[in-house]
Formats: sequence, C-alpha cells, structure tokens
Amino acid sequence: MTKKAATGTEKTQRAGRNEKAAPAKKSAPAKKSAPAKKSAPAKKSAPVKKAAAAKQPAAAKKSASAKKSASAKKTVPVKKQAPAKKPVVAPKKAAAAVEGVAPAKTVAAQPPRGESRTALVRRARRIDRELAEVYPYAHPELDFENPFQLVVATVLSAQTTDLRVNQTTPALFAKYPTPEDLAAANPEEVEEILRPTGFFRAKTKSVIGLSKVLAEDFGGEVPGRLEDLVKLPGVGRKTAFVVLGNAFGRPGITVDTHFQRLVRRWRWTEATDPDKIEAAVGALFPKSDWTDLSHHVIWHGRRICHARKPACGACPVAPLCPAYGEGETDPEKAEKLLKYEKGGFPGQRLNPPRSYLEAGGKPAPPLGAG
Repeated sequence: MTKKAATGTEKTQRAGRNEKAAPAKKSAPAKKSAPAKKSAPAKKSAPVKKAAAAKQPAAAKKSASAKKSASAKKTVPVKKQAPAKKPVVAPKKAAAAVEGVAPAKTVAAQPPRGESRTALVRRARRIDRELAEVYPYAHPELDFENPFQLVVATVLSAQTTDLRVNQTTPALFAKYPTPEDLAAANPEEVEEILRPTGFFRAKTKSVIGLSKVLAEDFGGEVPGRLEDLVKLPGVGRKTAFVVLGNAFGRPGITVDTHFQRLVRRWRWTEATDPDKIEAAVGALFPKSDWTDLSHHVIWHGRRICHARKPACGACPVAPLCPAYGEGETDPEKAEKLLKYEKGGFPGQRLNPPRSYLEAGGKPAPPLGAG
C-alpha cells in the first residue's frame, strides 16, 4: 500500500509537474512570437517609407531635369537663330569673323560709336587743321596760266595723272592758246598731241567742243558761274569747282577719287554719289574752307593715304582715323610707301608755285625727259 501510494503520488506529482512545465513551454513561444509578429511589420514598414521617400526625390530630380531639359531645348534654338541668319551670305566666314581677327577690321571700318554730330564736325575740322600743317603749300597740281588753260587741263586729267597732263599741255597751248584757236583746230592734230593722256579721241572732242561754246556763247571767256560751267562739253561739277576755286577764288569742293576715298575712310559720310558727298562734307565746314580743304584731302590721298596700300604708320591724322590699320602700320615700312615730295620724288607740276619749291618740293620733268 505504501509503495503503491508512493508510486501513485509520485505519478501524480510528475504529472503535475509535467502539466506546469507544458504551459510554461507554450507561453514562452507565445510571448516570443507576439513581439516577432509586431517587429516584422514594423521593420517592413520602415523600408517602405524610405523607398517611397527615395522615389519622391528621384521623381523630383527627374521632373527638375525634365524642366531643365525643356528649358534648354527652348533656349538652344534661340542661340542658334543668330548664326541661322548668316548662312545667306557666308556662314563659315561670318562665324570666323566673329571668333577670329575680323572683328578688329569691322570695328576699324565703322564710324566711332556714339559720335554725335558735334563730335563729327570737331573731328573733321581737326583733321583738316592737321593736314594744313603738313601741306601748307597745297595747290592745284595742274599747270595753268589762265582759266581757259585750267578748264582744258582739268578735262584732260580724267583717267590719268596730273603729271601726264602737265607734260602734254605745253605743246597744246603753244599751238592753240585761245578758245577760238582750239575751236578751229584739226581734230586729228589735237588727237596726236593728246595721245599720251589716254582716251585721246573723246578728250579731243570735249576740248574742241567746249572751246566752241566759249567762243560762240561766252565771247571767248570762261564763265565764273557754276550753272554756266556745267553746260560746257566734258565739264561736270568736279571740274567746275576746280575752276571756280582756283581761277576765280570762289569756294568749291572737288570730289575726285582721292577725296571720295578719304572722306569715307574718315567716316565723314557714307554716301557714294559725288553730289551727296559734296553736300555732306560741305555741311561740316565753313564755305570759305572748301577749296583749301579739297587740296589738303587730295594731296594726302596722293602721298600717304593710298587706295591699296595706305601708309598708316606715317599718317599725321592716324589718331583721328577710324580706318587706321587698313594699311602698313610699321613706321619704317610705311615711310617707303610715301609718294611725291614726301617720298623724295618730284611733284606733278612742271611749274609749281614758289611756296612749294621753298618747302623742298621738286618740279616734274617735261614729257620725254628721263
């Protein structure tokens, strides 16, 4: 009994212990599983939020980049529009001109920026004053003794040099000293005399024709009015102003090839028509200065500011010239380009004024000499 009871009690005690141990084991995993379930979703939710947050800046970046690309696409065509207009003329040269050396040339070829009318007048008159100091002995470079000789010599000077005319007219005036004599001359004999001047047939027709008009309509005298002079065959405004200014002392502007070239280089005017150039330049100076101004400009064009190779390095008005740099700027090289007395060579007149000779000028040789 005692042993059975003992064994029974032991069994019951073991069973009780087993029952206590069993729920203890079940509760332990229950406690562990509960937090495990809570922590799992917590861990998963965190990366989801991070991923969403990560996607938002990415989208923002994409949208920002999209906006930039959109704006870039809009601005690019605007930048390309400027060169798009140039291909009509020369796209490659135009681009090279902007990036390379050409801008300096274009700047030099354009009038000074912001130059007012008053500033232009002052600069133009200062240039004339400077040239008057360089060429105080400036004079018409055609030999003449009276208005008739001057008008004939001026007509003959077209398309040739004054030197060639001066070498030719002594024989002409020796044989035909008056308008009446030249009007009655044999055209073939006159052509032979004028042959060295070029275009001798047309020039013969002109000088004989104007001599006839002078003899028949003006009593053998050269008129002193512009409106009368331009009626003579071969006489235009340029020739008329040469005669008026140098034979009659009446101011006039002589717009020859040298004058046209220089006033455009100096940006006194952009006109190309001689009449418009005359009007534009005349408005910059007092009328009393017109004749001397013509001499100064023409002399400078023949001696220093040449058409193809201007001697910029030897130019007395270089600081005032917007076109400085178109020619040789080295002083030594520029000095070799000088012509006539500035380069040590004879002038164009066989019988120049005494003031020219006293200033060191040399008379030109007669036709056939040397």
